Amino acid sequence: MSRFQNYITWIKQHLPNKYWTVLMVFAVFILFFDGNSLYKRYKTRQQIASLEREIKEYDKRIANDQAEIKALEDNLENLERFAREYYFMKKQNEDIFIIKE
Repeated sequence: MSRFQNYITWIKQHLPNKYWTVLMVFAVFILFFDGNSLYKRYKTRQQIASLEREIKEYDKRIANDQAEIKALEDNLENLERFAREYYFMKKQNEDIFIIKE
């Protein structure tokens, strides 16, 4: 006899018992239809894992930005280069040509 057939025979033997029937209905309700069902718990855990990965990514970005800010504060040449590249700032007697690809 296969394992599935063993389950079927066990269910047929115990199904007429009203306590087992109520217990099975209760278990099915709790596992699948309740507000805290297994499906909802699984989805929530996936969402938590996704958010934790996102937090790690943002922590890395913050560390990189803090290092860049420190480099800009320490060296005025870097600060001038940054201002020229990102904000198109110029000296008074300069012309800036912007080339777009």
